[in-house]
Amino acid sequence: MRKIIPLAILLFIFVKSHAQFANISGRVIAKADQSSLPGVSVIIDDNSGGTTTDINGNYTLQVAAGSHTITYRMIGMKERKEKVTLQQDENKILIIMLEDDSKELGVVVVSASKFEQKLEEVTVSMNVIRPSIVESKNITSMDDMLDQSPSVSIIDGQANIRGGSGWSYGAGSRVLILVDDLPQLTSDAGDAKWSFLPVENLEQIEIIKGASSVLYGSSAMNGVINVRTAYPKSTPQTRISVYSGFYDTNQKMTLSDTTYNLNQSGSISQKISGVNFLHSRQINNLDVVVGGHMLIDEGYRQGEYEDRARINFNLRYRFKKIDGLSVGLNFNTQLANGTTFFIWQNDTTGAYLPAGGTGEGTSLSGYITHRTNVDPYITYVTKGGSTHKIRTRFFRTNNENTTNQESIADFYYGEYQYQKRFSDVLSLSGGIVATSSKVKSELYRDHSGSSFAGYLQADAKFFHKLILSAGGRIEQNKLDSATDKLVPVFRAGMNYKLFEHTNLRASYGQGYRYPSVAEKYIRTQVSGLDIYPNDSLESEKGFSAEVGIMQGLRLGGWKGYLDVAAFYTEYKNMIEFTYSVWDKAPIPPSYGIGFKALNIGNTRIKGFDVTLIGEGNFGKLLVSTSAGYTYLIPEVTYYDSAYIIAQYAIDKTAYLGSDSSNYLKYRSSHLFKGDIAFGYGKFSLGVSARYNSFMKNIDKLFVNYPLGDFITPGVRHYRNSRTKGDLIFDARLSSQLTANVKFAVIVKNVFNYIYMQRPTDMQPPRVFSGQLTISF
Repeated sequence: MRKIIPLAILLFIFVKSHAQFANISGRVIAKADQSSLPGVSVIIDDNSGGTTTDINGNYTLQVAAGSHTITYRMIGMKERKEKVTLQQDENKILIIMLEDDSKELGVVVVSASKFEQKLEEVTVSMNVIRPSIVESKNITSMDDMLDQSPSVSIIDGQANIRGGSGWSYGAGSRVLILVDDLPQLTSDAGDAKWSFLPVENLEQIEIIKGASSVLYGSSAMNGVINVRTAYPKSTPQTRISVYSGFYDTNQKMTLSDTTYNLNQSGSISQKISGVNFLHSRQINNLDVVVGGHMLIDEGYRQGEYEDRARINFNLRYRFKKIDGLSVGLNFNTQLANGTTFFIWQNDTTGAYLPAGGTGEGTSLSGYITHRTNVDPYITYVTKGGSTHKIRTRFFRTNNENTTNQESIADFYYGEYQYQKRFSDVLSLSGGIVATSSKVKSELYRDHSGSSFAGYLQADAKFFHKLILSAGGRIEQNKLDSATDKLVPVFRAGMNYKLFEHTNLRASYGQGYRYPSVAEKYIRTQVSGLDIYPNDSLESEKGFSAEVGIMQGLRLGGWKGYLDVAAFYTEYKNMIEFTYSVWDKAPIPPSYGIGFKALNIGNTRIKGFDVTLIGEGNFGKLLVSTSAGYTYLIPEVTYYDSAYIIAQYAIDKTAYLGSDSSNYLKYRSSHLFKGDIAFGYGKFSLGVSARYNSFMKNIDKLFVNYPLGDFITPGVRHYRNSRTKGDLIFDARLSSQLTANVKFAVIVKNVFNYIYMQRPTDMQPPRVFSGQLTISF
């Protein structure tokens, strides 16, 4: 045996050295526009070997001399096979054109596993928002669009997926916001700056519904919203959109059969106007995208306004002499000034008036904000199909205001990511992540933090039907001198193709979130209400699980899918803000009344959602549909009243809220979001609707009599008068005047339904806008 092994090794080396090889190289392009197709799987003889195309669509293979079948496969494109016969040492060049596959849904996502997948093949529930719907609705801030997406709601800037969050008073987020796969939450408040996100430059928005901490870390325990910006196609494109509108002066609201006039501007309408622009082109091997945004909003409430301007660019250079290597730089900066409205005077005649008026002591806060991110990166795709990425980000938020709440927060992010695709059978994604943050603030005091993490996920496909996914992450966080324990998390999922257009899926994922600087250290006062720090806050952990089925649909030229999912989520040490009386010895002027973040205990959220998405033609009529319904049961399963007392709360049942039950605050049991658009010739008509049932539980002090009526008058009266939930409609009508010019009329809140979203915050009346878009 000892002699046989060395002989076998020598024989293998001899055969290998004398084998007859040939080379195949070339480029894969799209037939429709001749653009390069990166990430195409090039497979030899049905999975016996292969590679993937690089960022320029190029590929190179070494194969044995003889006859072979080469398969070119990419999501959303028709598969193509080429039969070749190669002589020894032959160098064969194949230029391949792939066609769009009209039989597929055509929805491709990257967020679920950090590489391209068909939506129907991912193991978690996802929504996708296309840029066309954002443009057609004249969206000026990303949260307005997300609030119309199935299973998602935005309460005062706080993102909430399937009831995972309530109202956090502008601090902390369980939904991680990404722009091009990089975190976009601030390092002080840990919140999203929605108006900073580039609505003018979108490839698509991807929403993961469920814990995603394995790939994305802290703050992804309730899900992920990934805003992916676009790169240029082979043909240069320029788009300019100018819009102008006004708030309806007919601002009347009926409560308990009594009609109140909320109008404070008389017959003079408050206006809103702005412009978006985008230019993209390829200059040899350099990709260039430049975008910008300007907004002037006079607001619909007294003293409230916002002016902002933003400019951004994406640059990417693809090296000619080094196949697969590209470097890039993304940049976005915005300057804004305005006022923030926090508390009304009352729910009737003063719903659009700030508490304390507009002078000293007002609840209005004037601000000047400057936000900037700079994102250098390197990508290298090897000939063997491996991908190496180095992604970095510097994100600064500089907030100045009139209430001594200034804050400068810097966030540094670096990630090395490695991916290897073994033909169509196995994909590995792994990486290491390091972050650093610095906060210099009057509001939170000065702090510094850092984190380090490593992750690995594998996705395997068996028999062209079964997809299994599993991964893990370990992360450690440090804030000032305190270092948290290492946090390990795990996820697993499966997707099974039951029939040709029917996919079953199931997933389980763990999540965690470190409390933000704001939640632990904020100390301020707004309109006589204190916001208290809590430096004893602990990290929250949890998991989410789901089972779902996606059914592809096709009716004539219309294609889409119906998705049904049941979900179950648990949190431990959940962090929620609570409004109560906190000081044992109340001191004027606030008398100890205010807000504080607490670890309330353990919670459970279960429910189901149904989503219908589709687009296509019925004869000459183009129909686009997006609709979703979500049902929630959000509950506190363990509540520590002794902990609340230790936090100096006078009312030990403060967290139980206004209905004194275990129902989580600031959630609605029933959510519906729907949109349908019809296109005929040069005209298009769209209608959207969103409904949330009555928010049955809020902070108890808001509805307390007489204290609540004295501090925040009108909340109890409003809630006693409105118990049926809220249904709001928007509409839009557009005409393609020429091949390059489109005009649209958009009406938001068509029926002028005025409603309160969170306590003391009445929403806008009807808004009329005109939009002119020029594309060339």
